[in-house]
Amino acid sequence: MALRPYWKGYLKLSLVTCPVAMTPATSESEKFRFHTLNKETGNRVVSQYIDSVTGKPVKEENEAKGYARGENDYVILTDDELDAVMLDTVKTIDIQKFVPADSIDWVYLEKPHYLMPDDAVGNEAFAVIRDAMKADKDVGVSKLVIGRRERAVVLEPRDEGIVLWSLRFGDEVRPEKDYFADIADDADPDLIPLVQQLIKQKTARWSPDMVSDPIQESLLKLIAEKKKALRPAKKAAKGKEGAPASNVVNIMDALKKSLAADLKNRKAG
Repeated sequence: MALRPYWKGYLKLSLVTCPVAMTPATSESEKFRFHTLNKETGNRVVSQYIDSVTGKPVKEENEAKGYARGENDYVILTDDELDAVMLDTVKTIDIQKFVPADSIDWVYLEKPHYLMPDDAVGNEAFAVIRDAMKADKDVGVSKLVIGRRERAVVLEPRDEGIVLWSLRFGDEVRPEKDYFADIADDADPDLIPLVQQLIKQKTARWSPDMVSDPIQESLLKLIAEKKKALRPAKKAAKGKEGAPASNVVNIMDALKKSLAADLKNRKAG
């Protein structure tokens, strides 16, 4: 079942515009979420914001964003002030450039989202933009406000829709030369064919099973065992001492008794 979009706006290319909806392409809902408990009481521990000076809890309506300009000195910004500086990219993905799909280094790709038309009227404009990018093997480059920050994004046509990738900022990606500079330039040429043969033997088609989480599977097993141990034990059925308790009727015995009773009734008749 398709999830409800968390963002709606417009996809724009020059004078071509269509309403679109966007949903994250990945989910973390399947991951384990452990609650913090009081080990003595078994009750959940609740977290809350505490005033660092008074030591008293802060009500939600009194919480505000602050920018530090000195020690214990902050510039306070209200939600209305933050909303006022929002850009047009809050609601519009305006494609300004196109680049070859293979020219973007994968290390810049951050999080994928599914982009789709938001109504039937916009289907044609959406399809034209998508198919044009497919034909030229290009991806669109644009900007979009996500979480109060304007992020660079790329739009990649895929099947009938578009995958929008948010990109990491340039200063978030560390230069590879800082880490690879001391690695040997050339490998032993006699060893390369052997490794190629090994790679060929291990080559297979991609499958999502290749990225399963063994730790999560082990946690599932552990939790299932603990749940089983917490179940109340069933009362043993009354019977002869040493006989296994069972509520299951022996079908063969039941049939023999039924036949005997039927034969007795016939003789009596």
